[in-house]
Amino acid sequence: MSFTAAVLGGSGYAGGELVRILAQHPNFNLGPITAASNAGTLIADRIPALAPVLGDRRFSETDPGAVSGVDVAFVALPHGESQTLMESLTTQVGHVVDLGADFRLPLDDYTTWYGAGHGAPTLLDDFQYGLVEVFRDAIGSAQHIANPGCYPTAANLALAPALANGWLDPASLVVNAASGISGAGRSLKDANLYSQANESVTAYGLLTHRHTAEIEWVCSQIAGQPVTALFTPHLAPMTRGIHATATARLSEPSNGVTTDDALAAYREFYADSPFVVVSDNPPSTKATFGANTVYVTCRIDRRTGHFLGIAVEDNLVKGAAGQAVQCANLMLGLDEQAGLPILGVTP
Repeated sequence: MSFTAAVLGGSGYAGGELVRILAQHPNFNLGPITAASNAGTLIADRIPALAPVLGDRRFSETDPGAVSGVDVAFVALPHGESQTLMESLTTQVGHVVDLGADFRLPLDDYTTWYGAGHGAPTLLDDFQYGLVEVFRDAIGSAQHIANPGCYPTAANLALAPALANGWLDPASLVVNAASGISGAGRSLKDANLYSQANESVTAYGLLTHRHTAEIEWVCSQIAGQPVTALFTPHLAPMTRGIHATATARLSEPSNGVTTDDALAAYREFYADSPFVVVSDNPPSTKATFGANTVYVTCRIDRRTGHFLGIAVEDNLVKGAAGQAVQCANLMLGLDEQAGLPILGVTP
């Protein structure tokens, strides 16, 4: 089977990663690749690594009409922009995967955490949240996907089996996560300058980071009850990668559960998830570089009465473009792993 894919917003880091993956995908042909600020520019001039396969292709204007008739449109636009064109886009394209945050949350959560009204509230219910390892069946039958955020992907995969087994106090979750600089996007910001970020780790978005709502919403769906989380993101001096450490107080149903039991439960939970590797040892972000694979581990600490879960991922692959293609594969009836790198680059 062969499908045509368009990428709206192909000049940013996530959009460029989408183009890289789709250009090597056995079932996708690349249709329009748009970039409003770079329309008319050779794609290879903006992303030199794509020159071997896209040497003569140029970015086009971001116009929903220009992608009419493609099988799937991947939207990698800055926050808020997909709302303005989604109504038109969904009437012209059968399948849409939005990598932004515009359609991830219920309306009340969106307005609370993003501090603004939503430009297309009637479409919110049409989008399925795209964390495959938790919502696989619903994704397979969906038309439109809200691709998860990078931090929530790691945090929720670190916690999902423990929450599903009822081991955690739902009011006690704490998530500390560090991301590579590419997670902040391609635009010029003082905090992302080499001289500022090199050899420095900085926390940001204290108590207000918008991914908190996404973590809480997904964890609540898994646990079957409201879950609250204290989430603190950090900027780390690396290009790619996310390392998430999640802790919570143990609840009564966890009595008698050991670390070995927990690791076995994690392996069972992710047995049908080819992109999740459960490790006995603490995983490193280096193993995920360029891959759609997430490495997780967990511990039960009886001394303090706490659970500890860790997940690492490539923020541009499983945290963005790779996960989007994984969702598209399922929506279109393809092999979930088609076209997706499973092995990271080391060293």
